[in-house]
Amino acid sequence: VCVAGYGQSDGNEILQLIPPPTLLTKEAQGLCPERDFKVECGGFSERPVYSLKYVPDTSLLVTSGPPDSSLQVWQVSAEDSDVIKSVSTIATENGTEQSWAKIATISARAPWVLHGSRLDRVQITEVESRKNVYTAASRGSEELSTLAFLDCNTLLLCCATGRLCLADIRQPQSLVEATAVPSAPCTEQWCMGTRHGAQGSEPSSQPVARLSSRGLLTLTDLRKTSELLALAKARVPSPGSGAEFLCVSWAPALEGYLAISGFDGTVHVYDTQSWDSSGREAEPIFIHKGHAFGGAGGSGDPPLVTVHTWHLQKPRTLLSAASDGSLHVWDWVQPCGKC
Repeated sequence: VCVAGYGQSDGNEILQLIPPPTLLTKEAQGLCPERDFKVECGGFSERPVYSLKYVPDTSLLVTSGPPDSSLQVWQVSAEDSDVIKSVSTIATENGTEQSWAKIATISARAPWVLHGSRLDRVQITEVESRKNVYTAASRGSEELSTLAFLDCNTLLLCCATGRLCLADIRQPQSLVEATAVPSAPCTEQWCMGTRHGAQGSEPSSQPVARLSSRGLLTLTDLRKTSELLALAKARVPSPGSGAEFLCVSWAPALEGYLAISGFDGTVHVYDTQSWDSSGREAEPIFIHKGHAFGGAGGSGDPPLVTVHTWHLQKPRTLLSAASDGSLHVWDWVQPCGKC
């Protein structure tokens, strides 16, 4: 597990942590005396780390953050060293762009990073050679919130306004807009989460979830983008001043379950299988409140969950981090009425 700091100082840590033994076993081991993560190696970033992605099948990490849209590439050390060192910087054509780059990685053909801060500045770069592989053609300049590879040829881009765009790297001039989100205040911000299906399944058959800063959730089938599969309202507090930590993710090993965070110190888990297009409030089946009870952060404010992710093999296990520097691994239990 890799984590990083996002403070404005020039001493933000990047750490690779070894999970506790109970997370490394496939079968439930009951009580385990070792419950803490251990630092395996680490380094320091001179800039805040707003996004961190591991490059599959390599020992490389890619990070991004202010004050511009460039990317930093890191080498996770070999066995004889405990240092994560910076190895290169991927500059962008608009290097002075103030908005930091959103990123996604893949290694289907070669280690690639998809990155961009605005719709007209999206590109794919080969991580090791820093060669430009693809540049999207778009006349729009909307700010981006999330980028994703659906497969090695297909990209999905989500703007902060909620607009979805599909791109195919084999057709650089092709940028197809998917369904729009319900009419909403212009101050509302959106992010998305994609679900990777079973081996061999079409990526477009997997629904895309979008989450807004008001707590609206939409599900979209990319094979039929003219309509929404479902619309629901999450039970979240009133939106704060920003939406920088909004996060929605599909469970990789459970059909129809997703989690959301970024509103407060909690993570909500929902079962979407009964959702329709009514837009009514959805009842979370589990709320993780561990960070909220962890005490105030350095600023004196209650901790805010900054990101969460699902364990790839353990169906009901999630990891979440918060603004007070806490990292939690937790399971949720199916409600008794649905056992």
